[in-house]
Amino acid sequence: MGLELRDIHKHFGPVRANDGVSMSVDTGSLHGLLGENGAGKSTLMKILSGYYRADSGEVVLDGSTIELGSPAAAIRAGIGMLHQDPLVFLPLSVLDNFLLGSPGSARLDRRQVRKTITELRDRFGFGFDLDAPARTLTVGERQQVEITRLLWLGARVLILDEPTTGISADQRELLFATLRELAAEGMIVVFVSHKLEEVEELCGRVTVMRRGQVVGEADMPVPPAELVTMMFGEPVEVAERAEAVVGDTVLSLRDVTVEERLMRVEGLSLEVAASEVIGIAGMEGSGQRTFLRGISGLLRPSAGAITLDGEDVTRAGYRARLGSGIHYLPAGRLEEGLVEGLTITEHLVLAERSDRAFFVDWDKARKRAEARIEEYSIKGTAASTVEGLSGGNQQRLLLAMLPPDLKVLLMEHPTRGLDIGSADWVWTQLLARRDHGTAIVFASADIDELLRYSDRILVFFSGQVLAVLEASATDVDEIGHLIGGRVSRTASSSA
Repeated sequence: MGLELRDIHKHFGPVRANDGVSMSVDTGSLHGLLGENGAGKSTLMKILSGYYRADSGEVVLDGSTIELGSPAAAIRAGIGMLHQDPLVFLPLSVLDNFLLGSPGSARLDRRQVRKTITELRDRFGFGFDLDAPARTLTVGERQQVEITRLLWLGARVLILDEPTTGISADQRELLFATLRELAAEGMIVVFVSHKLEEVEELCGRVTVMRRGQVVGEADMPVPPAELVTMMFGEPVEVAERAEAVVGDTVLSLRDVTVEERLMRVEGLSLEVAASEVIGIAGMEGSGQRTFLRGISGLLRPSAGAITLDGEDVTRAGYRARLGSGIHYLPAGRLEEGLVEGLTITEHLVLAERSDRAFFVDWDKARKRAEARIEEYSIKGTAASTVEGLSGGNQQRLLLAMLPPDLKVLLMEHPTRGLDIGSADWVWTQLLARRDHGTAIVFASADIDELLRYSDRILVFFSGQVLAVLEASATDVDEIGHLIGGRVSRTASSSA
């Protein structure tokens, strides 16, 4: 007995997201699902969890065919999905999130719900506070809330989509221990990831997809090079980073304080040179996002000064700073970077700052979009809406929308959820901009990414820069200790 997906088909216009996909997962197992961005993994899992309805095919759980027309129908059948961005209502308390998502009667015993949830939370060693506002939780804590909620609702199949992005090493360790315990108790766990080392560590068997189809299955362990070849159809060589010569100071912060809700980043001074790459490390919610939004103009400093090429832009808003050459790419590609329901063509029209005619020449715009699609290898058409694109293709579109001449590019998690090939492609584009003088400041939860691409690394902890490190003179262990709040003897405190 277990889970079976039989001959699943799902088309989005001419795009065959799932083209006859079949796979099976045994009861009590941890099963990995691999594939490059756009391979169809997320579409398949959204069908399994009820967010999409398949064009054809069937899902069989423990020998019975089940109908999955909605997430509610899926959870009634015992199937729940933990998304990359856990689905919590940020203005509400954690307990109210549970109450709002509960089945059955509209009148619930609040005390009994608290007791049941507390028992589940404590059983797995989760650390979230039921009375805390959901917006104050880290990504890892939101994951814990969502896993607890799915178990409370009776999930027997748990799907996790890139669950380790943006969480701390300790939270990752706790997550893996929880998943192993659930599988040992007879649950089915499907683990979707692009991190081969995590799949190797956690999963007993993997299914690999490419271009909407299953191209292979294997019992672990399997050499990573073999998995990469299955994912891409050929070996992938990650290019070595070429060093750039940094220029003069382009961005300067002097004793800057930025505040956002419950986060305060205080007294920060920093100078960034043209062609310099600065990485930002820290646990989720340590101030990185507030810092980047303060530089971009989405938040205005309550103290201090920001200059760009010697010009004071402290009081300038987002649009003014954008016009001056500062651009910000948020972590939430669809939530903040793109507009759901609009096409690739419409996004490129909106992004085109040099062509502000009252009427849009849509034929010209479509041809321009087709050229950008080819140039940036976007898997979609000029008429594709952005919500139908994979995360990797959404990121490619965001890069295609960037103005040609940027002084400073700010980014949150630029390769979040991307496979090795897509991540390498993204950094090839970014480093090409660096080579033309653009300064890059990016936050990432991937320490290896920070070490590989940064010249300097800022480590945030509780709203402060705990250390400024030369990337070439530090390592994973030192950064890991600093992220946890433990000061290194060799770390500098001055930017």
